[in-house]
Amino acid sequence: MDIQELLATAKEQTFGRFAQKLNSLIRENYKFSNLDEDNRKIILDIIKKHLGDIHNGQGISSTVLERERYGLYQHREKLKLTEADLADIKEILNLFKK
Repeated sequence: MDIQELLATAKEQTFGRFAQKLNSLIRENYKFSNLDEDNRKIILDIIKKHLGDIHNGQGISSTVLERERYGLYQHREKLKLTEADLADIKEILNLFKK
């Protein structure tokens, strides 16, 4: 399954099932192999906040995504995020952009 398939079926899935598939997709994709469980949880928490927009097919606005990324950048030391983690998180979140 790729991200486009996941997004296409997001409307019909519960958040639990959606999170499970997204987690599998991130874990199995070689580009995101440096993301650990905590990083995946951060991504899922952000997506969960905006799941209504994703389910409606609208996606997350670029302004909201920028605000979320800025918050992550501000708290990167507390969250133990490296620059590579931030770049991967940004790439994944951009997949949900309107």
